[in-house]
Amino acid sequence: MPAIAIIGAQWGDEGKGKATDLLGSEVDYVVKFNGGNNAGHTVVITQDDGSSEKYALHLLPSGILTPGCTPVIGNGVVVDLAVLFEEIDALEARGVDTSALKVSASAHVIADYNRQLDKVTERFLGSRRIGTTGRGIGPTYADKMNRIGIRIQDLFDEKILRHKVEGALELKNQILSKVYNRRGFTVDSIVEDLLQYADRLAPYVCDTGLLLHDALVRGETVLLEAGQATLLDVDHGTYPFVTSSSATAGGACTGSGIAPARLTQVIGIVKAYTTRVGEGPFPTELFDDKGDYLRTQGFEFGTTTGRPRRCGWYDAVIARYAARVNGVTDFVLTKLDVLTGLEQIPVCAAYEVDGVRHDEMPVNQTDFHHAVPVFEYLPGWTEDISKARTLEDLPANAQAYVTRVEELSGARISVIGVGPARDQSVVVHPLV
Repeated sequence: MPAIAIIGAQWGDEGKGKATDLLGSEVDYVVKFNGGNNAGHTVVITQDDGSSEKYALHLLPSGILTPGCTPVIGNGVVVDLAVLFEEIDALEARGVDTSALKVSASAHVIADYNRQLDKVTERFLGSRRIGTTGRGIGPTYADKMNRIGIRIQDLFDEKILRHKVEGALELKNQILSKVYNRRGFTVDSIVEDLLQYADRLAPYVCDTGLLLHDALVRGETVLLEAGQATLLDVDHGTYPFVTSSSATAGGACTGSGIAPARLTQVIGIVKAYTTRVGEGPFPTELFDDKGDYLRTQGFEFGTTTGRPRRCGWYDAVIARYAARVNGVTDFVLTKLDVLTGLEQIPVCAAYEVDGVRHDEMPVNQTDFHHAVPVFEYLPGWTEDISKARTLEDLPANAQAYVTRVEELSGARISVIGVGPARDQSVVVHPLV
């Protein structure tokens, strides 16, 4: 059976959590393979009595909410242990069983000095800041690449843990004190802080790469869930305004330990408009009442930070780019309902840079920064679409919008989101 990747095809917040949850009952494992608690998924589950429950997840995979599905935190994730157990406790308090969770022994741990360095570095950069969440994600990935990181497995050998913390702090304390005029950390304080989680963490920890390999051999289905999105990928995103990990389909393999040949389907999530959090270029960004409308109607505020999201029209250029980079087989178009009530809806079909049309992403950052969207204007609709369950249920103009976006985006649109709840979806082509 296949491994299926779910990838954000814009700058994040596209609704990957809902898409993952929609597939959760059809798959056996849901794996988070990159990022940390610097992004969030909001999942709304409708109960049998018609009431709904909203869950905001930051570090845990969305599959944690689906009975019978094994949620996995892969080796490509960086783990804030305090946040992990805060989320577990919050879900358990609401009656969600989290005992099936598995955590890779090779995932890296966010230490307190990583969080401190993240915050002071952003302040130091001033106008050149990246717009990070200040949660220590980037510094932890930097430690990983510099081979001075701390992994989950290190918590079960105090001697090794202490040795690694000593090595890391020789460098970190020099930077904190001499560059940023901040007090350093003691080895004892960091070791004590991390060791407090060891006993509780132990039952969750395993070789998740082997676990997933064996599951695929048995014929079970594995869903790989990206944190962040394609345009925030450290290699393929709008560098340097990106995250510090691989959020593309390629990262799904390295961040989970699954062989590339196992990946047979890539589902790209695109919002019916575009949003971005943090700094960086955004060609279709709106600075007027239309941007406020999208932000208000779509409740575009960060799940993790609460920051207002920057809003703009749908950008088919970045959708085509995401389709190419990831090998997208199916798009899920979310939040179509947010566009209801607009008389006219622009769609960016290409860019113009210094009078030259670009149908694909410009090769350099300078051109992308100066890209001016070339819009097509499609008629809007006023009808409530939240109860639509087939393509034919949508108003003619909404159908036309979906058709044109699909033509421009480089892959078929298989599912359309028409509301926040689990069942508010139009399935054009089944995903599994």
